[in-house]
Amino acid sequence: MDPTAVTAAPGGASLEGRDALVCGASEGIGRASAMALAARGANVCLLSRRRDVLEALRDQLPRVHGAQSHRFIAADVSRTDALRDALASLVGARPIQILVNNTAGPAGGAAHSADPEAYVAVFRQHLVAGQVLVQALLPGMRAGRWGRIVNIISTSVKEPIANLGVSNTVRGAVAGWAKTLATELGPDGITVNNVLPGYTRTQRLAQILAGRAAATGKPEQAIAEAMLATVPAGRFAEADEIASAVAFLCSPEAGYINGINLPVDGGRTRSL
Repeated sequence: MDPTAVTAAPGGASLEGRDALVCGASEGIGRASAMALAARGANVCLLSRRRDVLEALRDQLPRVHGAQSHRFIAADVSRTDALRDALASLVGARPIQILVNNTAGPAGGAAHSADPEAYVAVFRQHLVAGQVLVQALLPGMRAGRWGRIVNIISTSVKEPIANLGVSNTVRGAVAGWAKTLATELGPDGITVNNVLPGYTRTQRLAQILAGRAAATGKPEQAIAEAMLATVPAGRFAEADEIASAVAFLCSPEAGYINGINLPVDGGRTRSL
């Protein structure tokens, strides 16, 4: 995206005056979501482990009005205490009204053969980190009686994906947590929704293709073609397409959408 080509979002799509925290912002869907929110006028704070990447990305984010400013924090969401400290400093400077909760997916493999500690580590990285994020940001949202929490998870919460046993399990837990939060926080003007990306051109997709190729001995191209055969749209998604759904759920226009799982998958999910 060329920041110089961005124009302000119209009417109810504008996020001018809102502050957003985007996790996993250094690449892929997180990066695209940060760009999309900034293009709608939000002040965006980027979060990931790579300080150098975040600093460069902050300077690339769109600025569509004069008061708009962006910032970043380098933190590892699996280190709970350090994450909590970083967030305390962040919200002390300026409250956050929008949270895009996005974390890299765990390694592949069958559920039955996974090390029990793998479940513990991924649960901490995804659900426990999400809880720390929400608890840190919630006072600012409640004070303004307005908030948006969007979790980037997976279509596996509707249909488990083969050879992603740990991911399927923990993603499902995050979906249940989010649905519960939606009920609890709705009276405060805060919505909680999940975006479920389908096969998307990111490093995560490359990881999955490589893992399946290693497990089966088949070429990655053949595996990709088999995956695409299950997608009515006949192609992989681009990260920007997932980000557009994220940005909409963060907008004022989406104020009456709460507690949903939104697949953005080209029609691949067969369940309702």
